[in-house]
Amino acid sequence: MARPLRHMRLTPSLLLAAACIAGAAPALAGYNIWTGEYSLTRQELQTELDKRFPATLRYAEVVSVQLSHPRLVLDEASNRITTHVDARLINALLPSPPVDGKLALNSGIRYDPARRAVLLDNPTVQQVEVAGMGPYREQLNAIGAVVAQQLLKDYPIYTFKPEELRVGGKEVEPGAITVGKDEVRVEVKQR
Repeated sequence: MARPLRHMRLTPSLLLAAACIAGAAPALAGYNIWTGEYSLTRQELQTELDKRFPATLRYAEVVSVQLSHPRLVLDEASNRITTHVDARLINALLPSPPVDGKLALNSGIRYDPARRAVLLDNPTVQQVEVAGMGPYREQLNAIGAVVAQQLLKDYPIYTFKPEELRVGGKEVEPGAITVGKDEVRVEVKQR
């Protein structure tokens, strides 16, 4: 005779079967039902950022700046993202060798509802490194500020698909954005 359900014990095999059934249900990629947040991994963000590089910017037909090899760092303490890039300055007027350096560009993050995208916000130059070329540091710093605005300002690091903004049959919208050690978490709330 079968026991009533209220007296059934949760055995390890029963728990495993329940987990398998729950795992078979479709889930939204990156959405955590328990916390109500989307998680954007460092690798997903790096892949999106890689699409923006290499890039070459020209200034007054005099200086050309080649930017390559972006490296993303998530700064949990300041809730910001830092992008390290290699930079090469080439002066078209002077017959001199290119000047190599590195830039660290620091950005906040915000959500743009019209684009359904998480964007880099207000990028600034955090650090400039030019090996053995002290006189070029100031120029690279000035150029870095322009690079930050032209290349990274309002750059979408993640764009939500329309179906990702529907959870449980209800419309949701992104809220608070938090930078973690290995991910960016985007809270979602009902409209």
